[in-house]
Amino acid sequence: MSNPKLVLNSNWQEEAEQYLQNKNYDQAVQLYEQAIDSEPDVKSHYWHLGLILLLQGKEVEAQTTWFLAMGEEPDAIDQGVQELSNILETEAERQRLIVGDYTTAWVIRQHIQEVNPADINNVLHLVGLSTLNKTYTPETLVDQGIVETLKSDQTININNELLLQILNNVLEQEPEHLLSYEFAEVCIRHIQDSQSFMEVLIPFIYKLAYAGSQYELAIKFTEQGLTVDPEHPELLRCLSTFYQDIRNYSKGIETAENCYALMKNFPDQVYAKFLLLRGLMSAGGRWTEFSAVLESYKLMLNRLIEEDSSALSFDTAVRLFAATFFFPYFQDQLAENLHFRRKVAQFIQSNIEKSAKDTIQYCRQWQSQPLNRASEKRLKIGYVSHCLRNHSVGWLARGLFRHHDHEKFAIHTYLLAAELNQNELQKWFISKSDKSHRLGLDGQDVAKKVYEDGVDILVDFDSMTLTNVCETFAVKPAPIQVTWLGWDASEVPTIDYFIADPYVLPEDAQNYYREKIVRLPQTYIAIDGFEVAVPTLRRDQLDIPMDAIIYFTAQRGYKYHPHTAQLQLQILKEVPNSYFIIKGTADQESLKTFYAEIAESVGVNCDRLKLLPQSPTEAIHRANLTIADVVLDTYPYNGATTTMETLWREIPMVTRVGEQFAARNSYTMMINAGITEGIAWTDEEYVEWGIKLGTDENLRQQVAWKLRKNKRTAPLWDAKKFTHEMENAYEQMWLNYIKNGT
Repeated sequence: MSNPKLVLNSNWQEEAEQYLQNKNYDQAVQLYEQAIDSEPDVKSHYWHLGLILLLQGKEVEAQTTWFLAMGEEPDAIDQGVQELSNILETEAERQRLIVGDYTTAWVIRQHIQEVNPADINNVLHLVGLSTLNKTYTPETLVDQGIVETLKSDQTININNELLLQILNNVLEQEPEHLLSYEFAEVCIRHIQDSQSFMEVLIPFIYKLAYAGSQYELAIKFTEQGLTVDPEHPELLRCLSTFYQDIRNYSKGIETAENCYALMKNFPDQVYAKFLLLRGLMSAGGRWTEFSAVLESYKLMLNRLIEEDSSALSFDTAVRLFAATFFFPYFQDQLAENLHFRRKVAQFIQSNIEKSAKDTIQYCRQWQSQPLNRASEKRLKIGYVSHCLRNHSVGWLARGLFRHHDHEKFAIHTYLLAAELNQNELQKWFISKSDKSHRLGLDGQDVAKKVYEDGVDILVDFDSMTLTNVCETFAVKPAPIQVTWLGWDASEVPTIDYFIADPYVLPEDAQNYYREKIVRLPQTYIAIDGFEVAVPTLRRDQLDIPMDAIIYFTAQRGYKYHPHTAQLQLQILKEVPNSYFIIKGTADQESLKTFYAEIAESVGVNCDRLKLLPQSPTEAIHRANLTIADVVLDTYPYNGATTTMETLWREIPMVTRVGEQFAARNSYTMMINAGITEGIAWTDEEYVEWGIKLGTDENLRQQVAWKLRKNKRTAPLWDAKKFTHEMENAYEQMWLNYIKNGT
């Protein structure tokens, strides 16, 4: 600072600022040194000079420069600290927002903390910057002392918008860590805008549950949110769903009832009633309660559709795509169930088109673009699902992905709720895709990706099991849209085709479906087999004699219907020395009571009923199937994956064929595995086949031998041929489109 005094021009500060922004730090230093030489009492010159030295990496020189100007009087020091903090704050934000240099912004804020350690907002920024520059660990919260500060009773001048942003960053980084939960807990004390807090919390808990399968933790955060707003509709819905998903059925049902009681508007009441149905059906065996609730629920749905007095909110509309989900579990009435489903789907579609106009307009631009009429072009096939992982859909879709012809078809996958949940099977599906997106739960975001990728044919694997998928298809981002595999046709009006076969739907089914039914030549599903582990279940563990006949069923609680259970126990009654193993995802006590009451009415000793919990893995479950002599299928909703597993393990089974898709799954699978023994068209035949297979060992051996022999030739196990037939169907859909525009 020994330069001779120079007269600075009037805009020197603008020049210095320009030098700083262009990183010409030496020139900026010269200007501020000249300014200090000319005006040694102007402290801001020192603050700026120190900042520039800091940006040059000269931290000691910067601190010395600031110290020189700080003074000794307390008031002067306080004023200096505030002035310096403001200047450093401005530059830190410039580095973060404009330059994008999070490390430099963090260094600057470290110096703010040194001169002004009580600035809680600066500490929040430090935590936030550590998440941006990838240096964050949960211990950062401890090192910065932020949790203890927020816990204290002292008055804190805190920026609520910043607090919520940092909370969001922390939860994104380490959602499962105890310190993240503790940080959220102390943040609640300082939240002034509960709505903004919910906008952070709710997407996070959905991600925890559905992308990370961390249901217990999602429940903790949901209950935490309810301390802020005990009647928040979305949190109450989440809590009921999550409790049901972790199989705490009583708590899930109780929460659904509470949710229903607290809902203020009618559409929310309808969905709360749906959650109650979900809880009762998931528990299994609570049939009387379920039937009563379902009847009142039907009346509510009719009222909702017929009144149509006010538009549904977008979120409510998407949720209600699943409104008729439980009807096929209740009754095998193809026409009635589909009529109801179609009415609901049309009502919801009209609401979505009102509230998602911008997304729909963006995603349907393909309608006004020139059509590539080349019949032999490489078609882009998009598959949308949240189940391409360790899930029934994931296991059953492997054959299709394994055998696709990538020279003729470009395979795109859109994996919903996949940010945190990348298991080995999911990685496999990604490896088999030409392009793959791991996405969240926003169906409109998925639709935008589909449109931007230029997908020709979009295929729904999930139907209404995840309504966010219905949201994507309602937007119609692809010219051709198809449903396959997951459940049944959803009746979403923008879906064009439904994949079936000659057996899984009755001949007159097209009279009831809005989608055009495409029947593949033999089977709508085929796989190359299943992984099987070492059996862990033995008869002596269950107190079952070695010479006894074991009947077996393994389904979710949804599928246990009292009429079918009565038929099963009639079979048991007629076959001496027989036992019935009942296994499934359900409340064990509820299911036990359900079967015990029916057993008593039929005259069967309950000691002959053996209830089993879920197996540790699917491969172990398949291995343990060989304990069964005969598998008894459910009705009106058959098994699907469980049926294929039974047939793969070469075990005879009995199924009751009905009208609806759900009541004909096992029928088509047995036909396509090469057996007809055990296919019943009436209740009487179901009982007759059950008795015959239980009492005739030679018949059982013949069926097992046919299943074993047919593994080499049966359509159900020829995934390569099936894939070729699916690809032929896709090509025909495209030819129809370029010829007719439909």
